[in-house]
Amino acid sequence: MRRKSGTLVPLEASILEAALRLRSQGVEQTHGFQLAKVMRDGAGARRLTAYGTLYRALERLQDFGFLESQWEDATIASESGRPLRRFYRVTASGERALREHVMAAALSRQSIVQPAT
Repeated sequence: MRRKSGTLVPLEASILEAALRLRSQGVEQTHGFQLAKVMRDGAGARRLTAYGTLYRALERLQDFGFLESQWEDATIASESGRPLRRFYRVTASGERALREHVMAAALSRQSIVQPAT
């Protein structure tokens, strides 16, 4: 079954929520490992099964225009003695998609709870 264009699966919503949580703490851009840590510590932990799953979801979110990314400066990585990291930032479209996802989920839960009249 194909999903409707612009809709989010739970893992993608968790990624956007984690990135926005970090942004509210003053972290405008974040790398995948930091996102995974925030997700592990929050409600999205059960959705993240492997880092490969995370990075495929990050790529899809970029393809949809919900995230933008850029590689860090190679000098910084070299001086820190580690590989380059890609940093992600939620776009306005990503914020909108997450709001719509949350509203649709709330409506879905509400219709399940309330008996039909």
